[in-house]
Amino acid sequence: QVQLVESGGGRVQTGGTLRVSCAASGHMQNNDVAAWFRQAPGKDREFVAAIKAGGTVVHYADGVEGRFDISIDTGNAADTINLQMNNLEPEDTGVYYCATGNRLGLPYADRTAAYPFWGRGTQVTVSS
Repeated sequence: QVQLVESGGGRVQTGGTLRVSCAASGHMQNNDVAAWFRQAPGKDREFVAAIKAGGTVVHYADGVEGRFDISIDTGNAADTINLQMNNLEPEDTGVYYCATGNRLGLPYADRTAAYPFWGRGTQVTVSS
């Protein structure tokens, strides 16, 4: 069982930056994919960005590509999956969730059902 804990959410104005992080309880397995999703009030959870173990292959939702950057920090005992968010817009507001364990690969990166492990989320609010 993998445990994930998100941190780094907060409130910023339009055009601001935030970095959210996800501390995993261990290292990603070979070929695993980790991802960030977000959920705005009254809306379905939506895909934001994904990264393959090793950190060299990434995938972004159309609305965030060029503004967001997903990365992995590999520590001695565990990985941290980061999401750097630049030029934030009010539409980026929501609870941001980290997910891991996707063995189906990047073609399924945007499917919530592909991820068996989820964090509890961290709130990001962008005001206009």
